[in-house]
Parts: sequence; structure tokens; C-alpha cells
Amino acid sequence: MEFVLVIPMILILLIGMVEVAVVARTSIELIAAAREGARVAATTPDTDRAIDATQQALGPELSNRVRITVRRPPVVGERARVTVALSHTVLSVLGGFRVPLEFSSVMRVEQ
Repeated sequence: MEFVLVIPMILILLIGMVEVAVVARTSIELIAAAREGARVAATTPDTDRAIDATQQALGPELSNRVRITVRRPPVVGERARVTVALSHTVLSVLGGFRVPLEFSSVMRVEQ
């Protein structure tokens, strides 16, 4: 009888653990994509190439859902910044709520 009462709590705990893992994985993917975009932004003056590199690093599942901003000054030695932002829905099975994820990467302009 007690087991029947504990099952919902165990299921909620398991769903929560899975959601934490999904948010962590998504965060790692966003960080890596921002870094790749900043690398391209630092080496080329074309910001569209940096956006393309960021989208390719994210893959088709995430690239359509993110907002990418690139700030690249024309002066060598200044900092190029790529920011990747996503509003991720957590616990969508239970109605869900949104968690804003935003990561930036900065590299110095080389050329």
C-alpha cells in the first residue's frame, strides 16, 4: 500500500532528473556553438559566416529555435562577441515553464 503512495513521488523525481540532464546538455551545446561562432567572427569580417557557423554547430534541432547575435568591431585586437539565446521549456509533460538560456563567447579579432 505504501508503495502506491511513493510511486508518484519517484516518477516526479525521475522526470526532474531527466529534465536537468536535458537542460545541461542543451547548455553545453549552446556554449560550444557560441564558441565556434566567436572563432569564425574573430577571423572573418562577415558576420553572416559567424551566424552560419553557429547554426551548423547547433544542428537542425536547435538552430531554428535560437537567437544569435554577433558583434564584431572592425579593429584588430578588439573583441568579437557571439551570443546564443534560447527559451527552453522544462517539464512540458506537466504543463511546463520556460527557462531562458543565454551564453556568450568572446574572441579577439585577428584580421
